[in-house]
Amino acid sequence: MRRFLLLYATQRGQAKAIAEEISEKAAPYGFSADLCCISESDKYDLKTETAPLVMVVSTTGNGDPPDTARKFVKAIQDKTLPPDFLAHLRLELVVEPWINGLWAALEKHFLSNRGRENTSESLTMASHASRRTDPETPELLHLESQVGLLRLDDCGGKAAEVLEQNAVNSGQSSTLIADFGASLTRSVPPLSQASLNIPTLPPAYLEVHLEEALGQEESHVPVSSVDPVFHVPISKAVQLTTNDAIKTTLLIELDISKTDFSYQPGDAVNVICPNSDSEVQFLLQRLQLADRKEHRVAVTIKADTRKKGAALPQHVPERCSLQFLLTWSLEIRAVPKKAFLRALADHTGDSVEKRRLQELCSRQGAADYARFVRDAGACLSDLLRAFPSCQPPLGLLLEHLPKLQPRPYSCASSSLFHPGKLHFVFNIVEFLSNTTEVVLRRGVCTGWLATLVESILQPYTCAKHADGKKTLAPKISISPRTTNSFHLPNDPSVPIIMVGPGVGVAPFIGFLQHREKLQEQHPGGHFGAMWLFFGCRHKERDYLFRDELRHFLKCGVLTHLEVSFSRDAAVGEEEGPAKYVQDSLQRHSKQVAGVLLQDSGYVYMCGDAKNMAKDVHDALVEIISRETGVEKLEAMKTLATLKEEKRYLQDIW
Repeated sequence: MRRFLLLYATQRGQAKAIAEEISEKAAPYGFSADLCCISESDKYDLKTETAPLVMVVSTTGNGDPPDTARKFVKAIQDKTLPPDFLAHLRLELVVEPWINGLWAALEKHFLSNRGRENTSESLTMASHASRRTDPETPELLHLESQVGLLRLDDCGGKAAEVLEQNAVNSGQSSTLIADFGASLTRSVPPLSQASLNIPTLPPAYLEVHLEEALGQEESHVPVSSVDPVFHVPISKAVQLTTNDAIKTTLLIELDISKTDFSYQPGDAVNVICPNSDSEVQFLLQRLQLADRKEHRVAVTIKADTRKKGAALPQHVPERCSLQFLLTWSLEIRAVPKKAFLRALADHTGDSVEKRRLQELCSRQGAADYARFVRDAGACLSDLLRAFPSCQPPLGLLLEHLPKLQPRPYSCASSSLFHPGKLHFVFNIVEFLSNTTEVVLRRGVCTGWLATLVESILQPYTCAKHADGKKTLAPKISISPRTTNSFHLPNDPSVPIIMVGPGVGVAPFIGFLQHREKLQEQHPGGHFGAMWLFFGCRHKERDYLFRDELRHFLKCGVLTHLEVSFSRDAAVGEEEGPAKYVQDSLQRHSKQVAGVLLQDSGYVYMCGDAKNMAKDVHDALVEIISRETGVEKLEAMKTLATLKEEKRYLQDIW
């Protein structure tokens, strides 16, 4: 067996699942994978490693490394390392063809190494979604002395788009085009008549016993990451939008005065949240465990497991109750991976239902999986409703459901302006889940917070004078999520441009509050211009922080305020108001270019990654191209340089 080192770094279990799949598939190809989490530095040594190295690393937040990779990232950024140490990394978004092509690339590596001394070589696999990603075309793979990184965003986003595009390119998505008879529970020809290539059954490795509590005390603190956790009261909650606004936006004020929690404008705060109680109760009923919800969960490794490197999940607290486990520890809304579907199929009694689950995890059913599971955001509860004869054991859930992640929110205040307080803002996420039946769902965290603050919520009409109702303040658990770069410039004389439509304005409220206090403390100081490009749907419904922004403009802290309303009709204006923030940027093209290219200014962008961020980026490219008279490619290089210099900063989700 030819050995290679396989490292993974994960935040929500995505990269770990892929690494485990690679490890399990290795043996039939004649390879043996040494599988380790990148944080387990005592189990490997890259300085002395002679075997090929394959790394599967996800990102979290705004391209940040997962928690388990923090130490590793810090280590490889050591300036004393040789310049070619792990250099020229490739990133790849397409998973399955990458894994299929891995074995040919490893085979090529060992053939090329035969007869020579083993050297410390790493492996890179780079394919292009714009080309056909056929597993049988190893010319798409390149063997170089560098590390191959499989980049998968744990929070979805662009990865899903590229995966879908890959399915189109590889001819797998013909059923995506108007197969109206197909659904989560039903396939149509040719898939319904096809012979299936289904994944190998993942080996079970957890033994779970439920034991009566017998009066034992239970810890009610969820297992957290490496960051400290603070239990703080909510001192105020305000609705920032009118009742007829399309989205409801809330501001939450936390009292951190009795803690040593500290932050600066631009940072984010992690909110530790539970799963919906109704969804937890459904799972308990469906798994026939409702009468044992207070039992303690005891988890051990199966003595006869075939899983290599089997380990207890770190996010499961010792001796917690079953109710606590499903409420605080497991991401029950997670979209099931194909390996989970494969395992669920073996616990499904009805032959038709079992066949459908096998289709969804098969190579032939890739398009159906993308359409009815991944893109539909289906979760375990949806599958259990769709396939009534599926009765998985509790251990299977612990093996396949990732850790329930805290949700990050941008700080919308400055501790100089609000001592002992921290503000954050969010839209209450609401969406229809129609995988099996039409159900209105709320976001895991935003729905919980909205319910939590109902008794103290100040309505929109009272927002200006909201000081908090005199009722018992609910408490939540938070942890710091600091950013290394999304902060005001160290030199306050540098001009800045802030682009933040909707709740994307949140960190900039903190910036402006901070700057106002600095200007009060240094009345003779030189402070650079501050531009804010804000956008919303309707001026009278969801213009967030309107009074505060007018105050900052009046006192000279904010020098330019440009607001666009995407759904308001133009009245009595020749040109009409700008619809979107990118339109406003284009209208001030010369000034924007001057700030960035002549005055060495900064541009900050906060908000939606899927549409707004791309549109603003394209607008900046056009502005630089137009104002400097260069081709767009050159303008893109200029913008890339601004990013490298930390003068083009994004906080996007």
